Amino acid sequence: MKRLVLLLLTLTLVFSFAACGKKPAGNDPAEGGKKTENLEGSLEDILSKIYENADIEGDFERFVNEGLMVNEINSENCAYHLGKEGIEFKEAIASVPMISSAYELSLVRVKEGADIEKIKKEIRENLNPMKWICMGVDEENIVVDNIGDVIIVIMSNEYSKELHNAFLGLKD
Repeated sequence: MKRLVLLLLTLTLVFSFAACGKKPAGNDPAEGGKKTENLEGSLEDILSKIYENADIEGDFERFVNEGLMVNEINSENCAYHLGKEGIEFKEAIASVPMISSAYELSLVRVKEGADIEKIKKEIRENLNPMKWICMGVDEENIVVDNIGDVIIVIMSNEYSKELHNAFLGLKD
């Protein structure tokens, strides 16, 4: 009987230490992990929120309302928008000017369980910042980032920082 009580006390002690142990850095930013909550809504809704929240003055609102169109990214145009063929994703869109201009904002929702860091690296390494006729985007003005399962790709010499900040603001 004493052995049984001693065994139960020992097991209780072991499990209590295990339960109080330090958790590995995971999804909690306070513990050094990266927040991985997915953004809700369609990619079009997310795009609208980015444009609404971007802190940009001047003709940007007119540019967004009158000068941009949204295209679906698919296997046929993936290389043009994301730099290479064969990038696997659930859905993707590109916001591009109606008149040729060195600007593009793409949103990519990856498949569940996808290696998002690998996909971001592939996009970043293969984008063509000079894909427009006679104009391009400086390398430092290209943004490839994500919140959860949504990757944003921004190519803009004028608005990269503001659009990126608006995207990051969607985390809250």
